[in-house]
Amino acid sequence: MTEEVALYVHWPYCARICPYCDFNVVRDRGWREEQAVLVEAILTDLTAQAALLGPRRLASIFFGGGTPSLMRPEDVARVIERARALFPAGEIEITLEANPTDAEAAHFAALREAGINRLSLGVQSLDDEQLKFLGRNHSADEARRAIAVAAGVFDRLSIDLIYTLPGQTVAGWTAAMTEALDMGFEHVSPYQLTIAEGTAFERAMERGSLVPPDEDTAADLYEATQSVLGDAGFEAYEVSNHARDAAARSAHNLHVWRGGDYVGIGPGAHGRLTLGGERTATVAHRRIADYVEGVASGTPWSEQETLDHRAAAEERLLLGLRTVEGVALSDLAALDLTARVDGLVEDGFLAVADGRVAATATGRPVLDAVLKALLT
Repeated sequence: MTEEVALYVHWPYCARICPYCDFNVVRDRGWREEQAVLVEAILTDLTAQAALLGPRRLASIFFGGGTPSLMRPEDVARVIERARALFPAGEIEITLEANPTDAEAAHFAALREAGINRLSLGVQSLDDEQLKFLGRNHSADEARRAIAVAAGVFDRLSIDLIYTLPGQTVAGWTAAMTEALDMGFEHVSPYQLTIAEGTAFERAMERGSLVPPDEDTAADLYEATQSVLGDAGFEAYEVSNHARDAAARSAHNLHVWRGGDYVGIGPGAHGRLTLGGERTATVAHRRIADYVEGVASGTPWSEQETLDHRAAAEERLLLGLRTVEGVALSDLAALDLTARVDGLVEDGFLAVADGRVAATATGRPVLDAVLKALLT
């Protein structure tokens, strides 16, 4: 059977750079000529990587960023058509990330016509003060309207929410989730606010003008997340992803968490490819001009690393333990973790069944500490 490969497309443009964001993004200044050149580079890169891989079946497509809903729908369609021509596929999940400010029914309908069948909407909050703090360029009412518009166009809809914000209470967060649950989406990704290196929020925290909730409050907010979403029938199938049922899970993300190959195209995109029988990590040039030039010269990657057995096993552990299904012990043989796994099973942080190891309900909130205990 021909091996599957997923496709990740990175569109780096954003209308506004959020203060918590550490992704490879640039301000969209309406430079359509530059963007047209980038689209051509993406198509060329995709064709070249397909030739490098050989025959594969397409597992899924994910347009991320950045804000890929800023792409012209006709360019989205061209990428999808090229991917399907290069990698045969039947019905597959094709996701695109969008912002509430892009919520025009005609625009969403054009994206659906281009081939998008699952929308991931960056709502982040339903509170105007929180949205202002997060640097978002939409209001809570615009977010509500965007969800309604998207739900009317796409059968499959996911929303992102951010919590553990300064001053946030369990009662307030519970109320926000409860309101959101009535809006018709099948999937929600609630992320704890992370203060990433090099961001405006990191600088604010160093100045003392941003004080995140303490560990106890963060833990209470996490427990509230699990309780409210669980009671509403949403399964936490991954640490930060909840689905209404198995069919609502993100097929693309599951492919990545299970260690499948994926092509990364676009500035700064990461990929994982099996080349010559070896697991290979790739990173595209981050700057748009460097990426375009690199694609033209046949060198789109700024980094290419062949992962040895240990590094590949560590990656499987880091990704697999995030999911409720865990990871096969046979995939971790290079790490010799038997004694450490047994100890964490005895302490209640891990469970082993049917040849797989998974984090328990006790272990998932402290997964970073569990991974540290396993790998150091």
